[in-house]
Parts: sequence; structure tokens; C-alpha cells
Amino acid sequence: TRIPQLFSNPFKSCQIAAIMKKSVIVIGAGIAGLAAAIRLSAQGYQVTVFESNPTVGGKVSWIKQDGYQWGLGASLLTFPELVDELFELCGKRPSDYYEYIRLDPITKYFYEDGTTLNAYADKNKLAGEIAEKTKEKKETVLSYLQYLHEIFDLTEHTFLRKSLHRWNTYLTQNAADIFFTNPMKMGLFRTIHKKNESVFKDKRIVQLFDRYATYNGSNPYKAPSVLNIIAHPEFNRGGYIMKDGMPSITQNLYKLAQEMGVVFHLNTTVDEIVVQHKKAVGVKVAGAVYRADTIVCNMDINFAYSKLLSHHKEPVRYTRQEKSTSVIIFYWGMKKKFPQLDVHNILFSSDYEQEFRAISRGEISKDPTVYIFVSSKVNPDHAAPDGENWFTLINVPHDNGQDWEAYVEKYRHIMTEKINRLIGEDIRPYISTEVVNHPQKIREVTQSYMGALYGNSSNKVMSSFLRHPNFSSDIKDLYFCGGSVHPGGGVPVCLLSAKITADLIQSDNEKRKQHKSLPAAT
Repeated sequence: TRIPQLFSNPFKSCQIAAIMKKSVIVIGAGIAGLAAAIRLSAQGYQVTVFESNPTVGGKVSWIKQDGYQWGLGASLLTFPELVDELFELCGKRPSDYYEYIRLDPITKYFYEDGTTLNAYADKNKLAGEIAEKTKEKKETVLSYLQYLHEIFDLTEHTFLRKSLHRWNTYLTQNAADIFFTNPMKMGLFRTIHKKNESVFKDKRIVQLFDRYATYNGSNPYKAPSVLNIIAHPEFNRGGYIMKDGMPSITQNLYKLAQEMGVVFHLNTTVDEIVVQHKKAVGVKVAGAVYRADTIVCNMDINFAYSKLLSHHKEPVRYTRQEKSTSVIIFYWGMKKKFPQLDVHNILFSSDYEQEFRAISRGEISKDPTVYIFVSSKVNPDHAAPDGENWFTLINVPHDNGQDWEAYVEKYRHIMTEKINRLIGEDIRPYISTEVVNHPQKIREVTQSYMGALYGNSSNKVMSSFLRHPNFSSDIKDLYFCGGSVHPGGGVPVCLLSAKITADLIQSDNEKRKQHKSLPAAT
């Protein structure tokens, strides 16, 4: 198919491109799409990215208004080395592009009984803080953190760095250790809450560790306890913030990708993945077909099948799973600084189980846990002079037809009342500007199915195996990355998704080369 002049590079000469490099089209410039494009470019592929929005980044992008700015979504960085790795892979120094800061404390916790806890970066200091202010022993906290470290080390290689949908993943000693030697230690058969309740006597500390289920949109009273490992990176390795804001990650990945020769077409919507003889051969944009040897889709898997692969069978085994939670976020520009708050703050519900029961019913608790992120405490440029930029969030169910505008009005009042009570000051006179986000908007802006932030939930033992693979089992040369496929959502996990996908593409192509080079049978 003739390539229109608008997209002359890299397809200006298909013949030359075929001789020099294999071509890849990436659909979507979210963080996983950017990372996959960089990895594939570093492997020698000619990569082109199509993004329907005018900017890159997806959920890791900016909102700006009246002298304030907020990251749209992600706020805490763990495993920053996964970002560094992309720059080092391309022969670049990460420090030439960005700076991240190790937080201490990482989070400040507020409870309805007046207790406040600082989650210090130093494990001994954290354990001491908990022992001083609750019924827990310092040794109990340190022992549990060591347990999380061991379980993470046991599961990381198989569950986070490999495809769970290729048999060779299971033909390793590590897989044998997980499934045969240590299944009980892994906690596959009880919930996050039950595990934490068996370790800690104080309900406040149980609640503190239970909350990590929300990092992938799950319910701690349903999700398997192996997911307690989500707390490991923060407590055992540290929590970080990008000095220039979390969206600086995607902005710098965009810059790196361009330096590596990746070509971007923003404001350009892909209408269809073109499949011929069960092989992905290109994409259709405004009636024109753009061909490539390989297609990588960074779009939410449900929308990928309903919009881009509508003529092909939907893998309902993966797409019809229970969806993760979503959020209501108030991005508030505050014309005052609040010393009561730290960078990350959690104002806990008085009844956590009731909060998740409400979400399971498709409703919102009357007393939700409130998260407040204030990046201007690290970078004052993110707020107007003498002010702060509050990213104020509650967990809510995914979109299933609820009246979100009514919920916004109701919970603006509930949230401000709770904040006033727990920090001891009326914040309402100081809110100078506001932007609001909710599941319906999230669905529209980020193409997240039902506004679910993390695709499928992880509320079942088999949830990890019920995420869509990083490849199509029916369509050759079609691959997937991002939060709705394996291994899941969140910045570090999406970066690992991109790595798995790029490694699969490289491995599959090498196998084909080896197969072609075999002598013919006589």
C-alpha cells in the first residue's frame, strides 16, 4: 500500500527499510508504549509510534491550571533503576535527563483516633515509630519486612519479568520453588488482610499494610496474600519522587526515543490493526494502511479488541474478568502551605472493610480513605507562590453507569470535612482552583475500559494468569504491553511489561532466523 507523504519517515522507502531494518509500529505512547519503542529501537528495529492524544504519557502526564500543575495519575516512584535502565541501554547517562529524590518519610498516616505515623525510609526507624505509637513490637515489623523481601525475591523473576503464557517460563528451578516448594509461604490460599491480621495485633498497622492492595486496584479482603509483596519496594528499597514531577519520566522517555530515531505521530488515531492470513501486517489510519513487520499495542486490551480488532474473536477469558477499582481525584490549588502534611499522606477510613464492601457493590463508602499528594513540597514551582498543589484522591468502583457528577459534588464535601477533622484546620477557604477527575473522564481521556485504572483486578488466586498475554496466540506478529496486560499496572510494572514484550519480539524473530537457516530435510 502506498504510504501518504505525511508519514514519509520511516516508510519513505519500504524497499530500503526492508533491507536495513525490520519495522515495528507501536500503538499508544503511554509509559509502556514509550519503553517498548525505546527497547526495540535499541535492538535495531525501525520504530514508529501512533498516539491519538496531542501529548505522550497517558496516565503519566501533566494537568496545568492557574499557576498550579499536577501529575494526572502516578505519584510515587519505586524501582527507579527500571527508568535508568532504558537510558543506559541506549548509551545515555540518566543524570543528564532527570533527577529523582529518595523520600524520608515516604508517607504520613493519619487515623481517626488522632494517631499519626511516619513511614520512614529506614526500616529500623520505621519499626521504632510503629512500636512507639502502637501495640506492635519492633521485631515483629522487621521480621515481616524481611518476609516480604523473601517472597518478592522468590516471585519477581517468574511473575514480573517473564511471560506467564510461555511454557519455558515454568521449566525453571524458580518456578518449581514457587509452585511446589513454597506455595504456603507464598500465601496463595489466604487474603492480604488475613495474612496481615495474623502478623499484627494492632488494627491500625493491619490497615497500613492492607492498603497496598489499592496499588493495583484490588481489595485486600479478597486478593491473595502474595500481593503483600507490593509493600516491599517502598519499605525495603525506598520510595522516590521525580524532582520535576512524575510526568518528567514520560517526557524524558519521549526525548530519548526521538534521539534513538523513533518517529512519533501524535493526534493520530489508529482505527484498525490490519491482519492478513492470521498475521498483523500494519495499521489503518484515516483509511490509509501503514505496514510494518510487527505491531505492538499499548492500548487497553478491551478497547483493543472492540475497536482495533473488531473483526476478530475476542479472548473473553481475559477481557471479561472483574475490573479493578478507579478513583475520584480533586486537583486543588491551595493558596496556603500546610505544615501538617508531608509529600504523601493517607487519611484512613475508620472502617476499612466497610469501605471495600461499598466499592464491591459499585458504591462509595461514606467514610473513604483520602490520599493527598503534594509535589510542591519538593518542587515549589508546581504551585503558585506561597501555595501548594494538592492531588486529593479516594478509591471508587470502576464506571458502571453511576452518576459521577453527583458523586463529585457529594464527596467534595465529605473529603474536605474529613481532612479538616484530621489535620485540625478548615481547608475550604484556601482552595483557589480545582480540576476534577473521575472514572468516566478517565475512560474517555486515557482509553481505560470502564475507567478501571489497572485493567483486571487481582482479587482471585488465578488473577495473574488471567491477564492477557504480551502476545496474541491467534495473530502472528501482534504483541501487547501496558497496564491491562501481564504483569499489570503501575509505573514499574508497566516498564517491566514493555521489557517482556520487547524480549518476546526479539526471541521470536531469532527463532525464525534459526528455523530458516536449518538445512532442508533430504
